[in-house]
Amino acid sequence: MSLYQDIASYQPFNEQEMQDKHLLLSLLKSGQELYTRNNEVCHLTASAWVCSPDRTKVLMCYHNIYNSWSWLGGHADGERDLASVALREVREESGLTQVRLVSPSVYSLEVLTVEGHEKRGAYVSSHLHLNLTYLIEADPMEPLKTKPDENSGLAWFGLDEAVAASSEPWFAKRIYPKLNDKLAGCQGGTPSGE
Repeated sequence: MSLYQDIASYQPFNEQEMQDKHLLLSLLKSGQELYTRNNEVCHLTASAWVCSPDRTKVLMCYHNIYNSWSWLGGHADGERDLASVALREVREESGLTQVRLVSPSVYSLEVLTVEGHEKRGAYVSSHLHLNLTYLIEADPMEPLKTKPDENSGLAWFGLDEAVAASSEPWFAKRIYPKLNDKLAGCQGGTPSGE
């Protein structure tokens, strides 16, 4: 299934997802290059909501650029399989090796604003991340290893603790609670509604 079809078949969880789904589909139809950072205005990213097998904990990293506890993820950088991007980013950013997609389907979608910032000594202008989130499962007992150029901490949090740990107001109000609400609806390892 193409990314466009995957997003088109996705059932929005709330108004934010409904509006963002419409924008994502419009941008994908526009023919713009979205899979690489060559598009300085907007490009595709993949995030992971990494949960424990019993769905009571989620893994967060302390993100160096945003100075906040945050989900894991990164840029597509030319890759067209965004679920693979999410898995790759979790492995790179956490050191975890035993991770699995709970489902290959999109778990959540968001259009995220990114403020201008310094990265590796160069200024990056403000832009949008066209983000797809995937639900990934990992063992909280597996050792964690930071990726110093991106994060300075990794920790498992209870669901409410993860929201409280974020110092990014929009994520703490709109994104992480939504991901947790959806997690509460997972039955038998699969997100409800699939």
